[in-house]
Amino acid sequence: MKISANVYGVNYPPITEVKQWICGREFSAEQPLVDLCQAIPDYQPAQSMLDYLRSQLDDPSLAVYSPDEGLPEVRRTLSDWYARRYGTGPSADQICMTIGASQAFWLAMLTLCQAGDEVIVQLPAYFDHPMGLQALGIIPRYVPFLADAAVPDPAQIAAAINQRTKAILLVSPSNPTGTVLPADLIDEIYQLAKKHDIALVLDETYNAFLPVGRRAHNLFSQTDWGEHFVHIASFGKTFALTGYRAGALVASADFIYHALKLQDSMVVCQPRITQRAIAYGCAHLDSWVDDNANMMQQRHDLFCSLFKVPANPFTLVASGAFFAWVRHPWAELTGRQVARKLADERNIICLPGEVFGPGLERYLRLAFGNVRLENIAQAVARFSS
Repeated sequence: MKISANVYGVNYPPITEVKQWICGREFSAEQPLVDLCQAIPDYQPAQSMLDYLRSQLDDPSLAVYSPDEGLPEVRRTLSDWYARRYGTGPSADQICMTIGASQAFWLAMLTLCQAGDEVIVQLPAYFDHPMGLQALGIIPRYVPFLADAAVPDPAQIAAAINQRTKAILLVSPSNPTGTVLPADLIDEIYQLAKKHDIALVLDETYNAFLPVGRRAHNLFSQTDWGEHFVHIASFGKTFALTGYRAGALVASADFIYHALKLQDSMVVCQPRITQRAIAYGCAHLDSWVDDNANMMQQRHDLFCSLFKVPANPFTLVASGAFFAWVRHPWAELTGRQVARKLADERNIICLPGEVFGPGLERYLRLAFGNVRLENIAQAVARFSS
C-alpha cells in the first residue's frame, strides 16, 4: 500500500510533535511545566450553557442528522450575532455550520480550487492551512513576513497573483502573531481580490478577542461582499467549546449551495448538540464573551510588559490577545532546536517558527491561553534565566 505523495510532503502536526518531547516527564512544584504551545482557553464554558446543554440531553432529536448546512433557527441566531458584532452580516442562507474552522477551511478550498491551483498565503501562516493545501495538491504561494510592519503588504500580494491564483488567504487576528489587521487594509486586499476576480478568504477564528470597541472589518456592509469574500469562523474559542468542533463557513448563498455538495460527502452536518451550544452562546453570552476577551487582553498586556525588559534575550516582534511572536537570540539555531532546548532545560513548551512557513527559523510562537494571570511572571522569567 502506498501513501499519497501529497501527504508525504505535509508537516507532522506540530503541537503533537512538541507534546511528544515531554511525554512521560514529571515536573517539580518548583519548576512546573509552562504550556505556551496550544491556543485553547483554560476556562470552562459558561455555567448557564452547561446547564442548558444538560437539559437538552433527553431530547431524542439530538441524535439525528440536521440539514447539511445546519438547523434554520441556529443559522438565524448566528446571523443576528454577526449583525451585532459587525454592524451587519450574512443572512441565514449564507451560513453553513461546520466541524470547526478547519473543516470550514477545507470546504472553502475545495469549492474554490482544484489540484495545481494556487492560493496566496501570507507568512507567517497558521500551520493547518499550508498542510491542508498541500494535501489537496493546491500550491501555497507564500508572501514574505515583514517583521517591521507585521502586516501584509498589498503590493507584494498583488505581485504574487497569476493565472492560477484562486484566492488570497489571511488570518485576523493572526495566528501566530496575534496581529489584528486594520479594517482599511482588509478592504484594500478585498478590492485587490475583486479586481482579479478571485476570493479573499479570511479566517477570523479569534474575532471575539479584538480590542474593546474595535470592529474586525466592514466587508459585510458591501452589497456584493459574497462575490469575492469567504469568511471562516470558530466558536470553539469564543465559547470555550474547542472539543465541540464549533465552526462556520460564511459566503454567498450560491457558494454555500456548491459547498454543500462537499459537506454532504465529507461530514453531512455539524452535530446538533454543537449547533445548540453555538445558538445558546450567540443568544445569551455576549457579556460573558466580552469579559473573557478582557481577561485575555490583561494576560497579554502583563506578559508583554514583563517580556520587554533588557535582561530578556528574546525579542517581542508582534502580539495580540492569544499570541506573542518572538525572535530567539541564536542565529545558528533553528526555531525547532530552540523550542526543544526550552522544553528540556526550562520546562517551557512553545511552537517553532518554521512550522508557520519557510524562512521563519528565528521565531517562536507563544500562546497565552493556558497561563493564568498569577502565573505569567513566573512563565516570563524562564526566558531570562
